Amino acid sequence: MTWLPWLLLAVSLFWCVGAYNRLVRLRFEVVRCFGALDTFLVRWIALLGDYQAALGAVVAATAAADAHAAVQAATTQFGASLAVARARPLDGSAMAALATGAQVLDAAWRALVAAPQGADGEVPADLTHWTRERESLRQQCVPAQSAFSEAVRQYNLAVGQFPASVLAWLFGFRKTQGL
Repeated sequence: MTWLPWLLLAVSLFWCVGAYNRLVRLRFEVVRCFGALDTFLVRWIALLGDYQAALGAVVAATAAADAHAAVQAATTQFGASLAVARARPLDGSAMAALATGAQVLDAAWRALVAAPQGADGEVPADLTHWTRERESLRQQCVPAQSAFSEAVRQYNLAVGQFPASVLAWLFGFRKTQGL
């Protein structure tokens, strides 16, 4: 019977190693999925930068100059939020700031599209082209965003499950937030 405590200790130790490895693997998956999503978010910023460069001189003369400035400011804010989230993809507050930045940018873009663009109030073909490009990129981003959200959900479930939650607390694994 003296071997029973050693057996229980060995089983507990192997379980702890397995649970820790699972947490590390799930954390890595969140970071990997954010990397894939980051590619699309960077392309979104680049697309908006290309739009601003293509219409730069024309923008100042339109009735929607304020809307263009709002898109530019929202793009800058979103880029800063993305840089922080890229450095800390498991930080819930960084993800919340990124989600807020994306919402602000989306609202600014919708306001730009809705604003009268010229003296006749028509939306120029260039803006329609950029809107299609943006929508195409958004559609391409959906699978990466879904994968990231699912990875975050799995990670948060693992961090919250007892008794793995004790290991998570001990080794500093914290729940995070998706987009």
